Formats: sequence, structure tokens, C-alpha cells
Amino acid sequence: MSNQLFWEDVKEGSELTPESHQPSTRQLVQYAGASGDFYEIHYDKDFAIGNSLDGPILHGALKSAFLGKFMTDWAGPLGSLKKLSCQYRGMDFPGQVITAKGTVNRKYQLNGNCLVDCTIWLENPSGQNTTPGTATVELPSKGDSNG
Repeated sequence: MSNQLFWEDVKEGSELTPESHQPSTRQLVQYAGASGDFYEIHYDKDFAIGNSLDGPILHGALKSAFLGKFMTDWAGPLGSLKKLSCQYRGMDFPGQVITAKGTVNRKYQLNGNCLVDCTIWLENPSGQNTTPGTATVELPSKGDSNG
């Protein structure tokens, strides 16, 4: 598999390839339906403004999902996401480009598994880190029989 990342190729301190999204209000309505979170601040402009917001804001769980996708894309088809956590520190708005970024903190082996810990976050167009987090992925080794 040419798009597969292997544990041996990861370097501590390296940056992950950024991944951008530009969610629309339509996507927020679709996410509301999928998640059951119909709070109007996520899709109704007048309601959001009436609640002292600049307009509809992204669901926190959708932002977490963007970070999860970021990590599983990075880990490749043979990698797996073992842990993901994030905090919601700023609001993101539909129509804005938000970019998932990250760095490798540590790579190690534990019980025969090849693991990588990363610091990850979402950035708004102003470069503000609105959703800081961490993730651990397991990657295949080049020495594995299926690698």
C-alpha cells in the first residue's frame, strides 16, 4: 500500500500534513440530523445572533470528528486510532476554512504495538488554535507480515 505510513518512518518532532475543511451551514444541518444535536445555534443564524453569537457555530463533536478523520487519514488503512481527546477553546463558523494540524510527540513500543502520540489541533483562518487535543495511533511496522 503506497499511502500507508509505517512506524519506522515517523520521527519525533515532525509535523503532520495539514488537512483543511470548509464546513457549510448545510453540513451543520446534516450533522444535527446524524447526531441528534438540534440546538439552533448550529444552523439558525437569527437564533445564534439572538444568543450573542456572530452567527451559527460548528458543533464541538463535529470538530472532534474532523480531528479523528485527520488522525485516521494520517495513520493510513493499516493504522488505527487508539485515543483521541480535545477541548473546545474557541468558536468556528460555517464558511470558514478550519485546518487540522499536528506534531509527533513520541513514538514507542508497548506490548508489541508500535504507537505514536501526537499533539493535534484545529486552527481558524486567523491562526487561532480553537480545538487543542491529543491522539495516539498504532502504526504497522515494516517488519509485520501484513506491512
